[in-house]
Amino acid sequence: MINSSSDNVKKLNSINRRMFITGSLKLFIMVGIVSRLFFLQVKENKKYLTLSDKNRIREWKLAPVRGEFHDYFGNVIAGNFEAYQLHVIPEQVENFRYVIYRLKDLLELSEREFKKILKKKNEIKSWETLIVSDNLSWQKFSKINNHLYDLNGVKPVISISRNYPYKENFTHLIGYVSQANEEDIENKEIIKKNFVPGLKVGKVGLEKSFEEKLIGSNDIERYEVNAYGRRISQLEFQKGEKGETLRLTIDTEVQKLANELLKEQAGSICVMDIYSGDLIAMHSSPSFDPNLFVFGISKDDWELIRNDPMKPLVNKTLQGNYSPGSTIKPIVALSALENGIINTNFTVQCRGHKHPLELYGQTYHCWKKEGHGFMNLRNAMKQSCDIYFYEIARKLGVDKLSETAKKFGLGREVFGNLFSIEKKGLIPNTQWKKNALGEGWLLGETIITGIGQGYIQTTPIQLCLMAAQIGNGGYKIYPKIVVDDKNENQIDKFSPLFTNSKNIKIIQDAMFASTNEPRGTSYKSRIDDLKYRFAGKTGTAQVKKITEKDRELDLKTFEIPYEERDHALYIAYGPYKSPRYALSVVVEHGGSGGSTAAPMAKRLFKMTIDRHKEREKVNEKKYLEI
Repeated sequence: MINSSSDNVKKLNSINRRMFITGSLKLFIMVGIVSRLFFLQVKENKKYLTLSDKNRIREWKLAPVRGEFHDYFGNVIAGNFEAYQLHVIPEQVENFRYVIYRLKDLLELSEREFKKILKKKNEIKSWETLIVSDNLSWQKFSKINNHLYDLNGVKPVISISRNYPYKENFTHLIGYVSQANEEDIENKEIIKKNFVPGLKVGKVGLEKSFEEKLIGSNDIERYEVNAYGRRISQLEFQKGEKGETLRLTIDTEVQKLANELLKEQAGSICVMDIYSGDLIAMHSSPSFDPNLFVFGISKDDWELIRNDPMKPLVNKTLQGNYSPGSTIKPIVALSALENGIINTNFTVQCRGHKHPLELYGQTYHCWKKEGHGFMNLRNAMKQSCDIYFYEIARKLGVDKLSETAKKFGLGREVFGNLFSIEKKGLIPNTQWKKNALGEGWLLGETIITGIGQGYIQTTPIQLCLMAAQIGNGGYKIYPKIVVDDKNENQIDKFSPLFTNSKNIKIIQDAMFASTNEPRGTSYKSRIDDLKYRFAGKTGTAQVKKITEKDRELDLKTFEIPYEERDHALYIAYGPYKSPRYALSVVVEHGGSGGSTAAPMAKRLFKMTIDRHKEREKVNEKKYLEI
């Protein structure tokens, strides 16, 4: 009996211990659960709320709205339009194969386009955006939006893209945009900061030069999605800033005329205000449609442009190095006057091909077979007598000539660092040849430099600047393309490029005779109306050495193979009585400057001077607003 009672007590104690342990364990677990819930819901509230929001809320950066380019009169010459794009992020797609084939059907993609998309997908990381299309039609864009329930991970995007309404007219000046690549992102912090898939950035021209001003900042959109990732509602929209709009000094009508004049020819036309330095027109030919590059140029279009023998990808205005030919003669004459080598009465006899200038076994001919006879400075400039300029170059020397040429803007970049592609050209002297070639300078090299041949190389924009500074009386100017109200007056009257202003007037008068008097090399292109009358100088630059056989054949330009024809050049300023504009025309393999380039100048002056009043009205309006 006693044993039975003892056993019951033991059992009861055992049960009590077990219940206590179980209860304690339950309490401990309950405390742990409550503590954990408290920690998660109170202490870690912000963290898990953020994670929850990340599942519920999406943030989307949109491409910034690029600033525009306007011409002087406010016409949009590089603007924007809405482009409909389609993006896919592969890691967000459960069944990529299904989605991509579904898109192929919906967008009616060709097999070539489809393979291109698959290739792109294999080249990017899974979390990076795959751009299926960057320029959808509205119909296809709407179609995709209507099927989003079946296209998890697909994002229709309304983006802003570039448009060039004047097509090839401004290509080499403005440049073009295209999709940003790794090099663009690495080299420019502003691009890296605003990068989104499909971002377009400047590749060449002013689009590239002013990238930081033009790019703007991103719009940021936040919206709520359901469990399938489909958009439910927009929560917030943070508006970015549009890029700065830049107004250029260019007159679109004159620019279009320059394009028309150089149609189907290679060359350059520049028109400049000789006081403000404003570029009225700056065109390189041949050109191409920059819109082709905005969404990626096709292989066929690229090959067509790249293989064109006239080299449309080269900006001839800034990159073209040309022998200036006889357009250098005003500077040769001015240098000789400034250095006291000659005066206006200095006379040389030109006796034609039968009696050329002979020096050290070399013969130097004038372009005119029968010769010009006795020439003073004015007549030599008017008729572009080579023998006369051989002689004054010989007396002057290349070093003095080089010094004067550089004063007038030859041999250096006209726009400084604005264009990375701009060439300096070459104005040679004795030290240059010694340093570059390790050889001494020869007298014969001085002689041919005097007519713009030999080592001397200039760009069309340099020739235009040279003509402008002759036209304004010999004062330094600073050319500009972008209107800058803070630096309106560009002429520097405290920096004369002469020692005696009379010498500039002598050169101006000689250039007037060249264009407006009988026997002048551009007399056929004169304008008798005082409103338009201009002064100029022709140039014909050889691209190959002329042999005795060539002289005997005396072929017409059209009878010579294209690549062997001379370049045609012309510089001028006008109106003569009250100068305001200067220009340069270069036509590659155009033959004679007088017959090819000068007639273009005639049309350019008429339009530019006719539009001068319209330009002045814009200035008056601006000052009234101030």
